[in-house]
Amino acid sequence: MKNKVKIQFLGAAGTVTGSKYYIETSSLKILIDCGLFQGLKELRNHNWEDLPIDVAQLDYVLLTHGHLDHTGYLPRLIQQGFTGSILGNAPSLAIAEIILKDTAKIQEEEAERANKKSYSKHHPALPLYTDEDVMETLRLFKTTDVNTWIELAPNIRFKLRKAGHILGACFIELEIYEKIFVFSGDLGRENDLLLPPPEKPKWADYLFLESTYGKKLHPQTDATETLIELINTTIQNSSNLIMASFAVERLQLLIYILWELYKKNKIPRLPIYVDSPMGIDVTHLFSRFPADHKIPEHEFQAMKNHIELVSSYKRTWEIIDKPGPKIVIAGSGMMTGGRILTYLKQYSDDSENIFVLTGYQAEGTRGRQLEEGAYEVKIHGKYFPFNARIVRLESLSAHADQAELINWCRSIKNVPEQVFLVHGERQVTDAFRVKLQTEFNWHIKLPTLFEEIEISL
Repeated sequence: MKNKVKIQFLGAAGTVTGSKYYIETSSLKILIDCGLFQGLKELRNHNWEDLPIDVAQLDYVLLTHGHLDHTGYLPRLIQQGFTGSILGNAPSLAIAEIILKDTAKIQEEEAERANKKSYSKHHPALPLYTDEDVMETLRLFKTTDVNTWIELAPNIRFKLRKAGHILGACFIELEIYEKIFVFSGDLGRENDLLLPPPEKPKWADYLFLESTYGKKLHPQTDATETLIELINTTIQNSSNLIMASFAVERLQLLIYILWELYKKNKIPRLPIYVDSPMGIDVTHLFSRFPADHKIPEHEFQAMKNHIELVSSYKRTWEIIDKPGPKIVIAGSGMMTGGRILTYLKQYSDDSENIFVLTGYQAEGTRGRQLEEGAYEVKIHGKYFPFNARIVRLESLSAHADQAELINWCRSIKNVPEQVFLVHGERQVTDAFRVKLQTEFNWHIKLPTLFEEIEISL
């Protein structure tokens, strides 16, 4: 009698957010990642919905890495009755803890603000989850080693392998009845300044492959040259250079690049403010997990001493009132929340100010709207004119591009029985499907959101 495996795509199918893949066997029920949807409202609405599975029967959640779109739904899982174990390596769980606490705080503050100013359609406006929900979630965290097979049940085991991308990020090899299911998670760059290159799988019977940049090649131009030009313009105009940054990896990369430029006398010393409490917490993790990145500790400390780490919101306003020139690195990377919104409100109407997008901008986010030429931005129910300069630094992406994804796949020695392209917008995954089929002649499927499939092993 053949063993059956049911797979349901509960997120990151036809979109880049909300990564969740449900795996059901006769003996075990597993969720690979448990991410929050971001961007378009029609996607974000799913965050308020219960999953179409029996959450109380779930045994494990396996995490590829700590990003919000891979971990941010975990407290909602606990609300729905999950009592199993959440497994990930130490850096990933540490990052997830920081992100979940920060998200709960933002949710609670946003609900309070909406109720006070009456701009929400919901009465009362409620947070998606609270800090108390997060604390319940953290009790289920269990640390696992990398590159070690861990048995979950008879004939079912998994292994984490390093994927680059961010501190601790891994891809997952899940073996079910001697068949290997590979979940790429988010794959990093081959020549990342902070992190080692992704390890590569040798075998995959079933491959679940991210395709964020499956249609693109990252520019070969050096982002540092663009940054030098932007900084010189900022100094000349005595204005403000505001970088919208993801708190994990991107923020630390920006600090490192600015430090290197200063050391090489390519930019003068000027005030650099890192205004992201979550980003500061993640930066401290680089000292806690030195084996997971490439920067020596003495260099890391020198680089931190070169900038001002801003925690208090009072200091944010002091920085805003301080005349330029200055550089501010603030979260969030897609301008969906965080301190960057305060700078947007105060600085967006001045054409001499520069806002820099330092990574991928999902559909429906403020960053994507500004990238596409929006002349105003809506924040907390009000519209603010946007006359500042907007610049996108594409080459800083922490995601592998099409060539790097294909190179990663070349290490797979067998022909997978099925490849599923996930974590990409539909037109991107379709273009990537054609490229992969031309390159490898693999069987490729583009799953839709909430689609179920059954595999006989």
